[in-house]
Amino acid sequence: MGLSIDEQKAVERFKKDVVEPSMTKLVILDFYADWCGPCKALAPLLEKVSADYADKGVVLVKVDVDKEQFIAAQFQVQSIPTVYAMFQGQPVADLTNARSESQLKQTLDQILAQLPVQAGGDEAAQAAQQIDQFVAMGEQVLAEGDAPRAAGIFAQVTEMAPDSAAAHAGLIRALVQADQVEEARKVLEAVRANPALAADPLVENAAAALELAGNKVDDGELVALRDKAAADPAHMDARMAYAEAAFAAGQRDAAAGELLAMVEADREWNEGAARAKLIDIFNAVGLEDPWVVDTRRKLSRLLFG
Repeated sequence: MGLSIDEQKAVERFKKDVVEPSMTKLVILDFYADWCGPCKALAPLLEKVSADYADKGVVLVKVDVDKEQFIAAQFQVQSIPTVYAMFQGQPVADLTNARSESQLKQTLDQILAQLPVQAGGDEAAQAAQQIDQFVAMGEQVLAEGDAPRAAGIFAQVTEMAPDSAAAHAGLIRALVQADQVEEARKVLEAVRANPALAADPLVENAAAALELAGNKVDDGELVALRDKAAADPAHMDARMAYAEAAFAAGQRDAAAGELLAMVEADREWNEGAARAKLIDIFNAVGLEDPWVVDTRRKLSRLLFG
């Protein structure tokens, strides 16, 4: 077909994420970009309505135009946000101008009345797919730095699926990053009261995030800890205290930088405590977060050359 390897991969991703689900479902296809203000304003509406209409066979798929330029070009996307309704691999409606909940729902009702969208079938499998989709969306929003909106998405998922460890863990981590530590603590307490969730590794990772947030100090004390660590690089306990406080204060670059330097200086100190703390931070932030991916590479280079 004359496509490059990257273009072929883009087409395969689009088939898997959009075309195949659209064979039986109505896919809301949202073209967006991280830097687009109107996209961020529209996103909560699309997320809410697609969740409300999940049992009617509606799913939401987001396409980053910066990462999927070839796909955006095929749809002749001239501005963003651009939103289409897709069914059986074809756009059946332009939803871009539906900017209110009532407008969007009215349009979806009209489309669903005319198309054989499957809302029945294996309800358990459909529900699981929807939960996975919204958890992934929450993780993406959290990785983009919008912790309050991510918390809203995860909270909605916990209502849809009270036994989803991934959703509860995501909610705790999002609340921590949104500086709502007390609320995160309440969620963790409720989760730990549920035997089906309490021992899940994802919940434990979220608990680690909450524990790290508990090391927060005021600005003056943070400066004092930084100066003490810098004054005596051999004082590893002081450097660890500064790294923990820096991360709790939201200065994760400073925290990771200090811990990486500690690993480089003495990776075996306190049974590898600096490396272990980095792993805790990675789990707290989320392993798919771009910052975590980059910092893990730095740690790997130190450990394995």
